[in-house]
Amino acid sequence: MGIEKYKGRVALVTGASAGIGAAIVQALLKEGLTVVGMARRVEKIKELEVKGAPGKLHAIAGDVGDEGSILSVFKWIKDNLGGVDVLINNAASFPHSQPTEGKTEDWKSILDVNVLGLSICTREAVQDMLRRGVDDGFIIHINSIVGHIPPFIAAGAMYGASKHAVKVLLEGLRKDLTARGSKIRVGQISPGMVDTEGLRRTVPELDLPKELKESPALHPEDIADAVVYMLSRHPRVQVYEMLVIPTASPL
Repeated sequence: MGIEKYKGRVALVTGASAGIGAAIVQALLKEGLTVVGMARRVEKIKELEVKGAPGKLHAIAGDVGDEGSILSVFKWIKDNLGGVDVLINNAASFPHSQPTEGKTEDWKSILDVNVLGLSICTREAVQDMLRRGVDDGFIIHINSIVGHIPPFIAAGAMYGASKHAVKVLLEGLRKDLTARGSKIRVGQISPGMVDTEGLRRTVPELDLPKELKESPALHPEDIADAVVYMLSRHPRVQVYEMLVIPTASPL
């Protein structure tokens, strides 16, 4: 029993307009899932249709940093598709600034999206699954290698802190579901450097060591493959943590 059990089921992917989120959307469409792509740039999501893929794409405008926006998306899914069976928490905010001079609005953006938004999406998805009696759902957080190590530059401390929080939140979620006797599975994928639009925009602005600036990078499709692998395991198997780093990475 593999990922085919999710064929026709509903997956919500946040931060779906580019990079890792876009690759995940397309991978799930190829596997036959009904995919709701959520992002502020809804027109970019509409471009992710895969010709001949068995899955169905719905592009929905939404901001993971805004609770009202999140609730509106979940209501649309409930009213139009029945509910969420798979949630991929991919959206992330990553402005970088020194701890001694960072802007409050930048820190708030990181925490609102990476921690609170992820938590609200998770809460709404799990409550929806429990209400409908869905016992084979899946929640996957797209974390980061920086959620497992000390910050390698001071300017990334707040972002790293948010990703450490994701790791703690995942374990709390697992314990909560276990205590409820639920078989909803959870897991996180923590990539090293991934060649995305956001990375290409951010790296030139950072005072990174030369070996990091020249480090090999993963492709977004590598993380999408990891999502498919996680979803494909037998229901008795919960792949809880995947660290995915580029070969020969200095990190």
